[in-house]
Parts: sequence; C-alpha cells; structure tokens
Amino acid sequence: MVFSLKSFATALASAVLVSMSFVAPSLAQGRAAGLPDFTELYELQGPAVVSIDVTQKAKRPRVPEISEDDPFYEFFKRFGQIPRNGPGGGQQREFEQQSTGSGFIISPDGYIVTNAHVVDDASEVTVRLSDKREFVAKVIGSDTRTDVSLLKIDAKDLPRVTIGNPDKLKVGEWVVAIGKPFGLENTMTAGIVSAKGRDLPQENLVPFIQTDVAINPGNSGGPLFNMKGEVVGINSLIYSRTGGYMGLAFAVPIDVAMNAVTQLREKGRVTRGRIGVQIQELTKEAADAFGLKQANGALVNGVEPNGPAAKAGIESGDIITKVDNRDVHSSTELPRIITSIRPGTKISLTVFRKGTTKEIPVVVAEIKDDQGNNAQRRSGKAQPKEKAKPNRLGLVLSDLTDEQRKEIDQATGGVLVEDVVGVVRGNVQPGDVILAIIQKGQPIDAKSAQQVNDYLAKLDKGAAVTFQVRRNDQTFYTTLKPGTE
Repeated sequence: MVFSLKSFATALASAVLVSMSFVAPSLAQGRAAGLPDFTELYELQGPAVVSIDVTQKAKRPRVPEISEDDPFYEFFKRFGQIPRNGPGGGQQREFEQQSTGSGFIISPDGYIVTNAHVVDDASEVTVRLSDKREFVAKVIGSDTRTDVSLLKIDAKDLPRVTIGNPDKLKVGEWVVAIGKPFGLENTMTAGIVSAKGRDLPQENLVPFIQTDVAINPGNSGGPLFNMKGEVVGINSLIYSRTGGYMGLAFAVPIDVAMNAVTQLREKGRVTRGRIGVQIQELTKEAADAFGLKQANGALVNGVEPNGPAAKAGIESGDIITKVDNRDVHSSTELPRIITSIRPGTKISLTVFRKGTTKEIPVVVAEIKDDQGNNAQRRSGKAQPKEKAKPNRLGLVLSDLTDEQRKEIDQATGGVLVEDVVGVVRGNVQPGDVILAIIQKGQPIDAKSAQQVNDYLAKLDKGAAVTFQVRRNDQTFYTTLKPGTE
C-alpha cells in the first residue's frame, strides 16, 4: 500500500495527538501541584500593607533679569513667568509636587515602616489603609544609609505583619510583594529570590536581596514576603533603563531595617560602630602570599592613627577572620558586622598575622556622618630624570626623590612605579608607590628599585607577587601576575 505525503502527515499528526492525550493530563497535574498558591497570603497579610501619599513643597527658580525691550519678554510674560511687579521682582512661588509609595504596619498602635527616599523632604505624609481609612502620619525618623523610615499614625488595633529571618532565605525561593505600583493600591506580584548579599555601588552596609518580582515606581517601601507570610525585606530599588520593571529588584533585608527602626523609635536617629581600619578584598593570590590557606577574611591595608583598632594593636597586613566568633567570609561582611554593633561595645577580633592567629579586644567607636570616603588626594607626581627599563613583570620602577618622599610623608624606602608596559594582571598604575613585598606572610620593605627588580628576576616564570602599594592617600595590597597579549 502506498501512502501519499498528505495522508502520511495526517496519520503522524493523529499519532502525536493520541500520545499527547495520554501524557498531557499527568504533566498538567504535576505542574499544577508544583505551583504556589498566594491567595491565603494576600488575604492574611494584605490588610497590614498601606499606601503612602507624600506632598513636597518646592520653589520655582527665579526668572533671570529680562528687560522689557528683550524679544523674550513678551514670551515669558504671556506664560506667567514674569512677576506682576516686573522682571526679577516678587517672591519665588511655592508649588506642591506629589509622590506615592508603600509601607507596612509593624505594631497595632500605628508604627509603619517605609523607605527613607519615599518621605524625603515631605511637608505632609498621608497613609491610606486597605479599609480606605486615611491618616496624616508623623515621620519619627529616617536613616538614608539603609533607606529606612519610621512613621506613626494615631490609630489602634491595627493589623500588623510578622517579621521573618532573611538569613533563612534561599536562592530560588518564592517571594511576593504587595504595594502601590503606579498608584494601583494593594497590588501583589510574585517571583523568586535571584541572589543574596548583593553589593550595590556606593553602598556597602546593606546586603541586598535580589529578586525578579515585578517592582515598579510606587512599590518602594512595601514588604517582601516569603511563603510563610513573613516580611523578609523592604522593596527599595530597581534596575531599569525604562523606569519600569526589568526583572532586577533589590530589597533591604528586614533584619538590617529593623535594627534601624529600633534605634529610630528609641532615639530618633541611628548610630553605627567603627573601628578605624581600611580594608580590601582578600584574593586567593594574596591569601597565598600571606600564608593563609583559604581566602576568607578582610585584609587590613590601613589603620587610622589613634583609632580604636590602632589602640588595640591592629596592624596593616592583618587579616580579620572573625568578630566575636562570627566568621568574616569577605571584606564586604566586616563593615556590615561592625556598623551593626552599638558604639562603646568591647568586641574580640580574630586576626591572622604572620602565620599565627591572635585574639585582639577592640572597643567600638561611633561613626560620624562626615566620616567615610572624604579623604583628600594629593595631586601631582614628580617626574624621574631618566626613565628606567621595564622589569620582567612589565613595571618601570625608580627610587623616590627627597621631594617625593616629603610629598607622601615617606621617611625611607618606597619605589615609584613610573610606567606599566605590556599586559599586567593586577591593580597597579603609574604613580603608585611600592612600600613592601609580601613573602610567606612577611613584609619585606621595598628600599630601592634595584632590590625589587632583583627579587622579581628570581621568581619562577608566571609566578605571582603581592605588593603593599600606596596610591595618593590610600594604602592597599595587590597581587600582580604577568599577563598575555
């Protein structure tokens, strides 16, 4: 029997449909069984989520001085930009601008948490509950570093959220947000935890929770729930090139937020601890150079004179591995741990130094608002008289002149990096000053360019070397490797 192409295709399609009729139901049941149901969570937690409307007063900029003979005078006058009493006269007119956000109730007596940026410069904050009641809220306090603000409304017996533990969150876990995106109240969106402990530019105190939950303008300050109905974060930021949802949302972990909330409630401001060290990430190569088996910890590259760490005996080159028996896995963890400690508290730092581990007690001081990245950098570099040849690592080195030593306050030693030739893997650039070579955890002072070049010449081909380097006012450690074109 001969089948036509058309009849063969028809028979094949029928066979596929028959097989699907047996397989599809079981697949559908399996998928349905694996999908989460958010209805109960919304019904239970939705009433504790609030909408926030903010009124901000601003002044219109004063119109430039314009003569009546100016051709643009009639244009500005026509559109009401020229005051009645003439150009440049009169008072600046105040106008109101509106913005919206979200928040959630943390106590039955009316305490509400939202983002600090939602209520910045607010002249009036209105809170709208899910039952349509409205209250004018008082801003108890705000903390811009964690982007947390605490509000209070005059109400009783309010529904409140349950606070969860963000440390127990797992990447891939379902989470949901309830808020007011684009002014649409009590909107729920769902997604998963995409990552934890995210560092964002210019903010190292908050280990953000990254999700792919649909977050849009107006969601700011709203809660992020786990599937138990517990708040694990405050939706704070989105990454977007359009101003809307693109699958990258960031939430402040609720434990970080509640630490700020507790202080705002008690004293109206947030205090943070400091020990006075500059740190950098500990790479595998740097760990090897210092003699540490695993690249866990924060590498100290500078100690503030007369600061808490200096008084306790912390030195540049120390690797802080624990704070009160709490492991420090990376350099980003140390500031978060220290700043969460109340100033005046005595802590114990576990420090790896020159092959041995030490326990060093330190009394935590208070970080001030003007402390941080405010170091003034010195400008200008003296030029060497004669340019040297590059060494085997591609660095052109020279000895410091007396004028250069005086400029950087370096009494002895120090080798200037004049140029970097070819491809060098590592953080080094012209103008850097090599202070020391780290060999088996021991610093060897860099006394001359010849000494450093001789040391590099004896290394195996392709071997890495770790230097202590000074760049402007900053001192740090860098591991260099010869690169390939």
